[in-house]
Amino acid sequence: MKNNKNTPIDFSIVQEKIKASGLKSVGKASIRELVRLINEIEDSSGEKFIRMEMGVPGLTPPEVGTNAEIKALKAGVAAKYPMIDGVAHLKDEISLFVKNFLNIEVSREGCIPTVGSMQGGFASFLMSSKLNPKKDTVLFIDPGFPVQKQQLDVLELKYETFDVYNYRGELLREKLENFLSKGHISSILYSNPNNPSWICFTDTELKIIGELADKYDAIVVEDLAYFAMDFRKDYSIPGQAPYQPTVANYTDNWMLLISSSKSFSYAGQRVGMMIISNQLYARKYDTLEAKFGKAEFGYNMIYKVLYSLSSGVTHSAQYGLAAMLKAVNNGSYNFVAEIREYGERAKIMKKLFTDNGFSIVYDKDEDQPLADGFYFTYSYKDMSGIDLLEEMIYYGISAISLSITGSERSEGIRACVSQTQRSQFDDLEKRLKLFNEHHS
Repeated sequence: MKNNKNTPIDFSIVQEKIKASGLKSVGKASIRELVRLINEIEDSSGEKFIRMEMGVPGLTPPEVGTNAEIKALKAGVAAKYPMIDGVAHLKDEISLFVKNFLNIEVSREGCIPTVGSMQGGFASFLMSSKLNPKKDTVLFIDPGFPVQKQQLDVLELKYETFDVYNYRGELLREKLENFLSKGHISSILYSNPNNPSWICFTDTELKIIGELADKYDAIVVEDLAYFAMDFRKDYSIPGQAPYQPTVANYTDNWMLLISSSKSFSYAGQRVGMMIISNQLYARKYDTLEAKFGKAEFGYNMIYKVLYSLSSGVTHSAQYGLAAMLKAVNNGSYNFVAEIREYGERAKIMKKLFTDNGFSIVYDKDEDQPLADGFYFTYSYKDMSGIDLLEEMIYYGISAISLSITGSERSEGIRACVSQTQRSQFDDLEKRLKLFNEHHS
């Protein structure tokens, strides 16, 4: 670095902690490895970082949820095993939520609580690998959440990926068909809005995905971890357009993963939702009958796969989620109004970066400016994202490299806005100015 004596974080402490971490490359470290490293640097230096490496909620959870959970605990649910397919009134609220906010009809039996969307994804990989022996590969429309690929590594299952940046709109069709036409893709997974780039697929793109899923019999696993968080449109009114965009409008071959972590600030309770289309739930597979004794997709997902993974979701957490969904469904709680703060923070933070020599990497949805939301991506001059990430640690700013997300944009960094409070904006600006001065 050009000036190692005048960085906000003591140069020698950062070097010492990086060396002690045993990381071969800080820029290629996983999210949790970075969290540990930054915690240790903060403890030793006494300096607070601008923490942008981990996508965790930065808002208080709704009292309607926590109060319902407390009430359930006091009523004794902790002593009882929950039903594997979920508490009955939660299933009803999930079905109504899907109708109110996606305008999609789905039976309550296909509405299943999971231990966060992470478990839902893991279960989807397990199931899709057992349906057709010729279809042994998951396709990721990247960039994406790195841990989902880690799950496949743990399962020793195959996956392929491509960065969608250069294949927006109708260009997506040919790119997808290049993979699907080989006949080995069991499922297609993407997030929308996207982690880490914050791109949002258009209806044109979702229609292409749905049509090709039907043509090549692949299950679409749509990760809606950031439900309704494209703040360019207001998706907050139950039963009224506009609705959260979804591939479910264009195919019956889908599963949705809806998280409570970000949209409801309920990450600590590890409760999410898996929604399976009525048609896929009822679909019968000879391979499942031969292996498990029953052919139905939905039955095996619940009583074979999810049962094996956790034997149900924490009982009280289901009551908390049900209460929040009920309040959202009847219009007494506007969850989007609460989380709009993330978009407002992102708008300010992106300007602080661009005012000080940085560029936004993913900046468009086809021909429209990208939304301000939970994440944004940035780069600096001709530095690689790996080098930039390590360099910025000396300035008390942490994030993750896009290189671990499946992105082909090797210059990029992903920043999460949730842990950066408005009271830290002045400090962020000073550090970015100093960084720019030292590297101009």
